[in-house]
Amino acid sequence: MESTHIPVLLNEALELLRPLPNQNFIDATFGAGGHSVAILDATAPAGQLIAIDRDPMAVSRARSLGSRVHAVCENFYLIEDIVRNDFPELIINGIFFDLGISSIQLDDASLGLSFQIEGPLDMRLERKGFMTAASIINSWPEKALTDLLRNYGEESNARRIVAAIVRTRKSSLIETTTQLTRIITEVIPVRAWKIHPATKTFQALRIAVNEEFENLRKGLAGALKIVARGGRVAVITFHSLEDRIVKQMFREAARICVCSPEALRCECLRVAKFQILTKKPIVPSDQEVAENPRSRSAKLRVIQKISYD
Repeated sequence: MESTHIPVLLNEALELLRPLPNQNFIDATFGAGGHSVAILDATAPAGQLIAIDRDPMAVSRARSLGSRVHAVCENFYLIEDIVRNDFPELIINGIFFDLGISSIQLDDASLGLSFQIEGPLDMRLERKGFMTAASIINSWPEKALTDLLRNYGEESNARRIVAAIVRTRKSSLIETTTQLTRIITEVIPVRAWKIHPATKTFQALRIAVNEEFENLRKGLAGALKIVARGGRVAVITFHSLEDRIVKQMFREAARICVCSPEALRCECLRVAKFQILTKKPIVPSDQEVAENPRSRSAKLRVIQKISYD
C-alpha cells in the first residue's frame, strides 16, 4: 500500500529548534524524513545531520539524502553512546524526537500495528526479541493484561475487553489484528463520534512490545547530556503518558534548587542548566488537524541547555 507521511508540527518545530547554517542536528526518529529534510535545508551548506532509526528502510531513505547525513540503524535510547563513540567531534546544536508511528509503519500489514489492516499480531518495530503482541494476548494472566490496558492505554473498558480476550483464547489462539479488533468491537461497539474502541488496546500492546516508555526515558536523558550549550531538544508526543514523561524530565532538568522542602534556605547552590521554552505544549492548528487527522493528539515540548554540565 502506498503511504504518504505528513510531518506533524513541522513549522512549529523548526521555529523552536531554530536550526542555523552549518549547525549539526540529530533526528532521533528519522522515519519518513520530513523534519530532517527541513533541518538539512536550514543548516546548509555544511551542517551535519545524524539520522537515527531502528527501521532499515528508514535508514536507507536517510542515506539517500546526501553526504551531510550520517544514518544509524539503532534504537534512539542509545543516542548518547552513538554520539560519544561514533561522532565525538560533532557539536550537537539540536536534537529532535517525533514519537509517533509513521503512516508508512501503520500501513505496513506485516508489522500488525493497525486495527484497520489485516496482519499478524506482531508489533515489533525492530523484529528483535520473542515478545510480540500475540504472545502477550495469548499468554499473559488476566490481571496483567487488564493492568497493561489501563496503564499503557488508559483504557476505561479494560476489564470487559480482557474478559472477552480470555474467553476467546481458551478455544483458539488470537493471531491477527482483525481477530483482536473483532473481539473488542463485539463488547465495545463502534460509535461514530468516538475513537475506535480498539485504538487504546493496540496502543498499549505496541508500547509494551517495544518498551517505548523505558526507551524514551533513556533516550531523552542521553539527549540532554550530549546537546551543546545553547542547543535545543524538541519532542513531539502523541498521547498523555508520553507527554507526562517528557514534561517531568524537562522540569527536573530545569530545576534550580534540589534541597529538601524542609530546608530553611537553599544550600545546594545548584545552577540551572536548562530552560524550558514551552510553558505549555504546542499543539496542531485546526487546519493541520483537518489536513492530517493523525496529528490531532500531537504535543510539542522544547528545552534549551543554558549552562555547561
